[in-house]
Amino acid sequence: MSESKAMILGCAGKTITPDEIRFYRDERPWGFILFARNIGEAQQIGDLTAALRDSIGNPAAPVFIDQEGGRVQRLRPPIAPNYPSGQAVGAIYRDSPEAGLRAAWLLARLHAFDLKRFGITADCLPVLDVPIEGANDVIGTRAYGKDPETVTRLGRAAAEGLMSGGVLPVMKHIPGHGRAFADTHLELPTVDTPLEDLRRHDFAPFRALRHLPMAMTAHVVFSAVDPDHPATTSAKVIKEIVRGEIGFDGLLVSDDTSMKALSGDFPSKAAAILAAGCDLVLHCNGVMEEMQGIASKTVPLTGKALQRAESALKAIHPGDGASETTARAEFATYFDAVA
Repeated sequence: MSESKAMILGCAGKTITPDEIRFYRDERPWGFILFARNIGEAQQIGDLTAALRDSIGNPAAPVFIDQEGGRVQRLRPPIAPNYPSGQAVGAIYRDSPEAGLRAAWLLARLHAFDLKRFGITADCLPVLDVPIEGANDVIGTRAYGKDPETVTRLGRAAAEGLMSGGVLPVMKHIPGHGRAFADTHLELPTVDTPLEDLRRHDFAPFRALRHLPMAMTAHVVFSAVDPDHPATTSAKVIKEIVRGEIGFDGLLVSDDTSMKALSGDFPSKAAAILAAGCDLVLHCNGVMEEMQGIASKTVPLTGKALQRAESALKAIHPGDGASETTARAEFATYFDAVA
């Protein structure tokens, strides 16, 4: 089997086209990501994930999704229940830390049940961003709380719930998206906060959970570290902050390269992301011309990046054998409407 390239790609629709099959076969992405446009009925989702893996001849290739709960949730009824947001879990935690931690773990464990049945093996969760007052709502209710300790504890519980179900967690958005006053889907935000405040507030959850297997970057400029580049394409942020101060040595993937926060054409974006020290380039929208641009500058996974990728895949296992019925019944004691 030839080497996988250091990229995670999407696809355009609910089935993959002959052109997509040829492209994936030739370019060999390490993994894939699904969005709402790819989700139809149950049999179709399972067929799609199998077809994506077949296209590269790798039955173990990870398939990612954003399944947080609240407004960021790709699987919806009748495929999966509408789940509460991170903020709603945080509200339980404020009343009873023990109950909140259990609710966070159960919510993630239920995500794992929902995802694994369709061959989806990685979830871009937990959200470890700590929003401040007045920040853009791009994080908003997705956050567990507005203090680092709450976010850390609930994020840890969520990651453990996913891993208990054999799903790879991806913490986001390292080193922190909570101060962004712009939506990175549309423009590039700059954070001018002093480094000491960032260390105490924004970086803290990531530092506490630095041993998790995978993280996604933030398309945010931290002027105290590198005023010229967002974290995703900043060698200084990745080396000094992500790998250095935070101490994260797991698999690092960029946030989506099709977001407007990153400038330049797609080949230059991919080259900049890898040159800065990210292990993987993420492209989500399934547009073939853009994916071709990404692939043109993406290298095979080798060396330390390959070791990190292989280590991350170990979080994908058969699961803990827990009863889904029992877990849903217990979850209903916290959130009646979604059980």
